[in-house]
Amino acid sequence: MNRISVRKQSGFSLIEIMVVVVIISVLAGLIAPNIIGKAAEARVTAAKVDLKSIAQSLDAYKLDNFHYPSSDQGLQALITQPDGSPSAKNWRKGGYIQGKNVPKDPWGLEYQYLSPGVDGPYDLYSLGADGREGGEDDNADVSVWDES
Repeated sequence: MNRISVRKQSGFSLIEIMVVVVIISVLAGLIAPNIIGKAAEARVTAAKVDLKSIAQSLDAYKLDNFHYPSSDQGLQALITQPDGSPSAKNWRKGGYIQGKNVPKDPWGLEYQYLSPGVDGPYDLYSLGADGREGGEDDNADVSVWDES
């Protein structure tokens, strides 16, 4: 009696692989547009959170020194005491923002500060993704005074 050895082959057929690829493609097509749109939203939200934190630091500076830093002193006055400024004699040891630098906006640019501001005691804003005044959508400026 001859023994014929039959090996059982295992693996995936071409049809099974194609079905998996189609399923992954459909899922990617449904999920990707939702994720891509959220990145820009997340940056705007992060900028608003940073701006509100900096605004609280500016308010603390004002409580101690009875005025906001000037435009010339800028936001750096929240980190280091302005040199030769008798008006910052009550400056808080350790500063008003943790760290050695004023944070940058989510696009890697400096936050803009102007005191006195156009419509308030100061203007504090990010120039948005394009780094220029104005703009729409992702390129729009984000201000501390923006709602939400």
